[in-house]
Amino acid sequence: MKRFGPYLIFISAMLWATDAPFRVALLRDLPAGFIVLLEHLIDVAVVLPVVIMYRQDLKKLKLVDWLALGFIGVCGSALASVAFTQSFVYTNPSVAILLQKLQPIIAISLASAVLKEKLGPYFWLWAGLGIIGAYLISFSGLKPELYPGEAWNPQVMGVFLALLAAAFWGASTVLGRYALKDVGFRLVTSLRFLIAFIFLLGLNFRHLSVKTLAHVSPKDWLFVFIIALASGVFSLFLYYQGLQYTKASVATIAELGFPLAAVLVNYFFLGAVLSQVQVAGMAILLLAVMQLAKHNFHTEVEMGLAKD
Repeated sequence: MKRFGPYLIFISAMLWATDAPFRVALLRDLPAGFIVLLEHLIDVAVVLPVVIMYRQDLKKLKLVDWLALGFIGVCGSALASVAFTQSFVYTNPSVAILLQKLQPIIAISLASAVLKEKLGPYFWLWAGLGIIGAYLISFSGLKPELYPGEAWNPQVMGVFLALLAAAFWGASTVLGRYALKDVGFRLVTSLRFLIAFIFLLGLNFRHLSVKTLAHVSPKDWLFVFIIALASGVFSLFLYYQGLQYTKASVATIAELGFPLAAVLVNYFFLGAVLSQVQVAGMAILLLAVMQLAKHNFHTEVEMGLAKD
């Protein structure tokens, strides 16, 4: 399993891209904060038994660990999800997704500063190619134009919210790696959802959006259920399992599976044609992730963190 940490992160990042069509549909009837609250309600129902099962491990957490988990829950799970969902109201969802490619810059900088991860020439070579691959996947014409007739003209508020989500998620990658040194991935994932849910519950009561519960249709519940499981609790259990064996700087490149999956979702479900440039970008990105996975494992062995 230790050899495949970056691959688990890559797969989980691809799952995150599956929720965009459902979020767009839900925003027609429900406020963003309330949608994210419902997601976390379902997630907490799944993870609460895990928290109870591993409650003895809570004693291993120091104050700094709780602060890291607090940030991951409030900012990385709750506020980032609300900002990302709300950005769909102001700008094209594709633009919001593409702006998430700035996460590597944020996460790599923090990984170097906070976790003291050493980033050698080999890392920069494949990390750079990975980002180039993600760019080619996103812009088939080699310029910022998403699809025919869809110009790069985002509104300021939408861009700000998408960038805020990218910053919170990038920082959460680093802080998640930090928290995993003391407790297992199951507890970290569960606490992320539990802390976020408590925060979101207070936020929604303050804005009285909980009254919206009476207007949630069966179709809305179905969409929320899909988001909560596919891009929520299931993908994040997979993500943190991979992150415990992966350097944060490598993990953030593996997360570029997000734009790759977004293009695939558009191809299979919306009939968007894949260009040769996008196919080449996918090949470059996959190669970069494979090489970084090898680099990550050998680095972990040298540090004495991997045994096989």
